[in-house]
Amino acid sequence: MIISNEQVLAALRNVEDPDLKKDLVTLNMIKDLKIEDKKISFTLELTTPACPLKDMLKNACFNAIKHFVDQEAEIQINITSRVTKPVDTTQLNNIKNIILVSSGKGGVGKSTVASNLAVSLAADGAKTGLIDADIYGPSVPIMFGLNGAKPSARETAGGKTLILPIEKFGVKLLSLGFFSDPDQPVPWRGPMASNAIKQLFNDADWGELDYLIVDLPPGTGDIHITITQSFPISGAVIVTTPQQVALADTRKGLAMFKMPGINIPVLGVIENMAYFTPEELPDNKYYIFGKNGGRELAESFQVPFLGEIPIVQGITEAGDRGTPIALDRANKTAIAFAEIAGRIAQQVAVNNAQAVNC
Repeated sequence: MIISNEQVLAALRNVEDPDLKKDLVTLNMIKDLKIEDKKISFTLELTTPACPLKDMLKNACFNAIKHFVDQEAEIQINITSRVTKPVDTTQLNNIKNIILVSSGKGGVGKSTVASNLAVSLAADGAKTGLIDADIYGPSVPIMFGLNGAKPSARETAGGKTLILPIEKFGVKLLSLGFFSDPDQPVPWRGPMASNAIKQLFNDADWGELDYLIVDLPPGTGDIHITITQSFPISGAVIVTTPQQVALADTRKGLAMFKMPGINIPVLGVIENMAYFTPEELPDNKYYIFGKNGGRELAESFQVPFLGEIPIVQGITEAGDRGTPIALDRANKTAIAFAEIAGRIAQQVAVNNAQAVNC
């Protein structure tokens, strides 16, 4: 039996991307199809290297060809990705997606979450950057072991000076903490802070990025408004803890992104410090700050619940050492961060596809 390209593509039309609701052939995700006797090879091009469905889609392609074409076919499927971007990217067009990480109040671990999400995306092969826009307490220099580090700069052909982000663990980094004395308070006025933040976007040589994560200050202030109204934002991630006092403030922060003047897609809610598991009782979960607060918040606003991060001493210790826990891919907490990062990338891809089809 001679196997044709048409037979293989017809078989793969039975495999649907569950998020985009179309088959892989229609979505143009099948590339470089080659057939030699019973040997079939092609590339499956996903919308993000952090796709949580990659294994499922690969197995579905394999089974479709075996079932609809030839049970004895030898199948080789290579996986690659091409990260999509929103329709309107006239500004910062070398950065495909800007993702804001926000919280209604301080102390919920927002910066820890932002840092570990950036590391997780980079570890999956995404070109990732991280801006520490927390003017009140920039912590990225500590979390990446870059205390005292100073970015260099370069001159463009047109005479403009561009800041060169510092790269570590595969993530390109800029923080206001790189430009100030860590022992001296900086009394930012609103316009001064807004201009400084804009420079981190406009006056930096980011190169090509799939995702630029932005660690926002807590609350709902000038920085939030400046960024959301100045740059094309793919979406916002909300970080909370289970306590009612945190949820009350987080509710206001989430609602801000849905205001008509801002209208930023909320990619979902992450509940940090969700439960405690003692090392000697690894199967036990103690919800010492309350249970399901983040999940219920997400449901009330009809946005995705992205997952729980436990209270683990190792998270703090890793951040203090300057080696985010997401670097240890075998660690349970690192796995949780990787899964949440995948869900965020997945939601961004879905939003981008819907925007194109509107």
